[in-house]
Amino acid sequence: MAAASLATEDEVRTEVRSWLESNWIDEGRGARWLAELVDAGWAAPSWPSRWCGRDLTPALSRVVEQELARAGAAGGGQDMVNLWAATVLSGGSDELKGEVLRPLLLGEINMCLLYSEPGAGSDLAGLQTRAVRDGDEWIVNGQKVWTSSGRSADYGFLIARTDWDVPKHRGITFFFAPMDQDGVEVRPLRQATGDSRFNEVFLTDARVPHANILGDQNQGWMMLQTALAYERSAMGQAGRRGRDQRAGAGVRTVDSDASAPVPDVSLIELAQRTGASSDPTVRQGLTRLHALTKVNEWNGMRAKAALEAGTSTPIVSLGKLAMSGILHSAASLQAEILGAEAMLGGSDHPVAADTTYALLNAFFTSIGGGTDQIQRNIIGERILGLPKEPEVDKDVPFRDVRTSIPGR
Repeated sequence: MAAASLATEDEVRTEVRSWLESNWIDEGRGARWLAELVDAGWAAPSWPSRWCGRDLTPALSRVVEQELARAGAAGGGQDMVNLWAATVLSGGSDELKGEVLRPLLLGEINMCLLYSEPGAGSDLAGLQTRAVRDGDEWIVNGQKVWTSSGRSADYGFLIARTDWDVPKHRGITFFFAPMDQDGVEVRPLRQATGDSRFNEVFLTDARVPHANILGDQNQGWMMLQTALAYERSAMGQAGRRGRDQRAGAGVRTVDSDASAPVPDVSLIELAQRTGASSDPTVRQGLTRLHALTKVNEWNGMRAKAALEAGTSTPIVSLGKLAMSGILHSAASLQAEILGAEAMLGGSDHPVAADTTYALLNAFFTSIGGGTDQIQRNIIGERILGLPKEPEVDKDVPFRDVRTSIPGR
């Protein structure tokens, strides 16, 4: 293929199609297929060729993703939706990238986020988990909460305070922290849906290699913003990748942690089956849902271009907030279509049970990756230019900041 900067859309499209004709066989090849895709550079084509990519522009990367989707080939678009690998690519040393980047793309390393704390949720800069240097390692003590996948994770993205004599947004370091060690205890938290996908994590003299720092020491807040941008972008992209979720082709709403299996649900098919498709209010709801998802797709493309240009962009907050609204709207519309049946549940009423789950689980997106309220603040301040909220402790050394959490 021509040099990436000179390649045309037609050239890229032709090469992807040719490669798929020679390599793609939809026969459950699973891991072997994903390895071929990653090694060919098509899983994250906008990344450098040195790091499992093809040096393509964001626009051409989108062409690759379209062709993979057209063929029904899984594993594409990871330069946009793989939070873990994208963050390591942005801030990891060459040694760390060489060790974990490919396994992250292959899904061979399970990950979790060790950000929020009992006293530092929406204001992450108030975190009190501390890390102290001990030779080539850091010793970490503290508590994290709302940690998805904590029980199965091999590593976690950990933010900890490494300098208490500077204001709260400084003196934070971002680590790629091993979870399988005696100093890490994970306890599940039960949700209203019946799942236990969240956990609290207790760190007691846990150890992290100094080489596992992402970004610069004491500059973890900047690295965190990059990671959050990737996370919000990935959550917002769910609106495009699941474009037909509930409005079109069925998508299972309950994951493997759910208490009981339920059927896939398509809102269009459900409306047709129940006779609600002739209801103008339902038809308007379906159309509005499709429009919101389409607009979110366009915002996702804008965010992807900015992220791949190395810029942390507030546009991802638009996508993340929009995705929350899409999920809430879809769940409410499903309940409206079912009518009184939506109040039922159990194995005898699987669609109604799915509706209840969807209504409750929509709040997952409203909270995870930064609450809807936080996204509105970001949009107001960084996109609309509204004044920032006052921060009386912004320039105070963190050890002098008043806190209600004892034992700091």
